[in-house]
Amino acid sequence: MKKALLLLLAGCLTYGVQYAQTQQRWYTMAEATNGMRQQLAPDRVKQFEWIPGANAYSQVIAVNGNYAWIKQPTGQSGKVDTLLTLTSLNQQLFSSRPLRALPLFHWTSTNSAWFNLGNVYYKGQLQNGVMQFTNWCELPAGAENVIVNPKSGQIAWTEKNNLFLRTTTGAVQAVTNDADENIVNGKSVHREEFGIDKGIFFSPQGDLLAFYRMDQRMVKDYPIIDWSVTPAHANNIKYPMAGGTSHEVTLGIYQPSTQKTIFLKTGGPADHYLTCVTWAPDQQSVYVALLNREQNHLWLNQYNAATGNLVKTLFEETDAKYVHPTHPLTFVPGKQEQFIWFSERSGYRHLYLYGTDGVLKRQITAGNWVVNELLGIDGRNNEVIYTASKESPMEKHIYRSNFIQKVSLPVKLDSAAGWHDGLVNGDGSYLLDTWSAGNVPYVARVAATSGKWEQILLTAADPLKEIQRPEVRQVTLKADDGTPLYGKLILPVNFDSTKTYPVIVYLYNGPNVQLIRNTFPYSGNLWYEYMAQHGYVVFTMDGRGSDNRGMAFEQATFRQLGTVEMNDQLQGVAYLRSLPYVNQHKMGVHGWSFGGFMTTSLMLRHPGVFQVAVAGGPVIDWSMYEVMYTERYMDTPQENPEGYANANLLTKTKNLKGHLMLIHGTNDDVVVWQHSVDFLKACVDNEVQVDYFIYPGHLHNVLGKDRVHLMQKITDYFDEYLK
Repeated sequence: MKKALLLLLAGCLTYGVQYAQTQQRWYTMAEATNGMRQQLAPDRVKQFEWIPGANAYSQVIAVNGNYAWIKQPTGQSGKVDTLLTLTSLNQQLFSSRPLRALPLFHWTSTNSAWFNLGNVYYKGQLQNGVMQFTNWCELPAGAENVIVNPKSGQIAWTEKNNLFLRTTTGAVQAVTNDADENIVNGKSVHREEFGIDKGIFFSPQGDLLAFYRMDQRMVKDYPIIDWSVTPAHANNIKYPMAGGTSHEVTLGIYQPSTQKTIFLKTGGPADHYLTCVTWAPDQQSVYVALLNREQNHLWLNQYNAATGNLVKTLFEETDAKYVHPTHPLTFVPGKQEQFIWFSERSGYRHLYLYGTDGVLKRQITAGNWVVNELLGIDGRNNEVIYTASKESPMEKHIYRSNFIQKVSLPVKLDSAAGWHDGLVNGDGSYLLDTWSAGNVPYVARVAATSGKWEQILLTAADPLKEIQRPEVRQVTLKADDGTPLYGKLILPVNFDSTKTYPVIVYLYNGPNVQLIRNTFPYSGNLWYEYMAQHGYVVFTMDGRGSDNRGMAFEQATFRQLGTVEMNDQLQGVAYLRSLPYVNQHKMGVHGWSFGGFMTTSLMLRHPGVFQVAVAGGPVIDWSMYEVMYTERYMDTPQENPEGYANANLLTKTKNLKGHLMLIHGTNDDVVVWQHSVDFLKACVDNEVQVDYFIYPGHLHNVLGKDRVHLMQKITDYFDEYLK
């Protein structure tokens, strides 16, 4: 959260999406809650995958009541081949217990693929144009984090806290054998911060294995209670809290031929962070970004894969507030001595071309916009293909840029407004572009990255065409420093500007999240539309601290979470109060996680602004939140006592005016349940009345059918006090 006085832009830019209102059907609560995941989801291309070594792709389609896995060449013409149907797969393998849908296929080469059903794996080979599958292997029932290497055919997985490998001969090797469950191997570390989403890294040829080893023995146990058994049982997890002792991570290199492991000699403080793990193309070394615990100094290091010795530090990055690495190195095809590096050193995330000698060759992209993903590299034309926010922070488009030329302007590879995701083939010559926009549910096209050919695969029908939907207006406000802030205003159906309506503000306004985007549905959430159908104005806005706007925008909240962000949101409130059809005495606010923290903060630090609030899974005291995230944005409690005190909501319960309901999952291992329990204790101590509801057994988010119950609970609370 951040601070900002939002002033209306001269004339306040507003434009909107008005939906046809000839139909009168409204959403059910189940549709408003889970509809975009289930019955109201637009059609999408299924199981699209580029076929290695071929200018062709595969996908699964429905044909005459059957499912077919097909191969489609790219280019102006080409025969569509049926690789497999559900009927033929059942005949091959499952005649006694037929499958009802095709499994998820993965190509390993131009002519071979695999799939799994649970822990049973199958491999297939093209024979006369048809894929023939056979049994491959069965992994142990407890296998998790499974990675199949397409080059070598080796399979790595974890069981409990150890790492295992199945070699090409079928032999199973125990890579680690740690008896202490608090030494964890082969899993993601640092609580999945810094872009970390796995702990197993096969070498380029698939014959060597790098893996994370995380020692948590020094971290205090934290109990997560299982209430489904009697008596209830405490499952202890390791949860390093801000300012406390953190875990220690190392990186091992395993050689299957010798069954030996060496560990990189990273040196330095044991609680530093290791990320951006990348094998060199020749497999002789491994690159790792070391980040100090203070998160303001990064070293990109090269280590010898055979000895673990430091080869050299290529370069360092520092920042007065924090450095936030989230992407591994990407080596240029055919040039083992060159790689692409993501950096925010300019104030915006951009791409840089480096040599393995550590010398910067050139900055590839530049400007006051953010590169989102590196999709691929076209080595023949020396071009990178990536997505970026160049057109608008509310849109994402696909571009290519030359990385050899000193000056190379981005070339946009799509033409439609909206939010585009891309998947590039192996040599960078073709891409899958899938996108949506306010009134565009989903479009998928395949195109040449040269721009000379494209083919539309699917234009989805509007799944909401029979729903009476509200008008959605885009709103642009200004912060006190002139920064544009983007929001959306959702008006009640059958809107009458001469009437007044209650308002609900939905917010998150935390790091790494962006709510306001040009996607389908344009409202951003069907529950917003449900509330508009029931007579509410709904408003949501990304204040400073949110994602996709550059470092100055994000870092405005540094060391003072919950201050700048509220100032921005309060100017959103000022805008709402300026509207003649808004009932200023019936305003509610709702958010979850960081948004729950924001919601509770607004009720206690700015009492009286909102009459009603619902805070889900809220952070109440940042000293009880995890080390990596909290210390990046707040430093430690010891270094920043004032910032932690200002944000601590346990000391502010006496300020509450209005109705506040807190909701928490009892098994939340992200924002632990103690946050809201301690808050209740503070309320009792200060004789402050609040409402409270728990979801037994649920983690940080309430999902599945119980989410319908949750959203009905929240809706009823607003109806009780705002209607």
